[in-house]
Amino acid sequence: QVQLLESGGGLVQAGGSLRLSCAASGRAVSGYAMGWFRQAPGQERELVGGITSKEGSTYYDDSVKRRFTISRDNTKNTVYLQMNNLQPEDTAVYYCAAGRGWLITSTHDIDYWGQGAQVTVSS
Repeated sequence: QVQLLESGGGLVQAGGSLRLSCAASGRAVSGYAMGWFRQAPGQERELVGGITSKEGSTYYDDSVKRRFTISRDNTKNTVYLQMNNLQPEDTAVYYCAAGRGWLITSTHDIDYWGQGAQVTVSS
């Protein structure tokens, strides 16, 4: 069993930055594929990006590439989502997620979800 606790959401102006943290307990995050999803009102939950288990390779949706960075600190058992140059269209609830496989490509790969963190970007 893995528990995921997110923090770091908030309100920011367009062009600003935020960093979300996802602290895991119960198991080491390095043994799981980790992903960040987001869900805007009235829309489906979409994958922002992820980090593979073991080697920790990262990948991103084209909409956030070169603006968002995912990293993992095994000593703190925490995964981060650094978000730069935020835009109003990035406004959503952001979810941290863990999957037992090597890679996360959709919600079908998820075994554990965080509670979600609201990110609001004003224009």
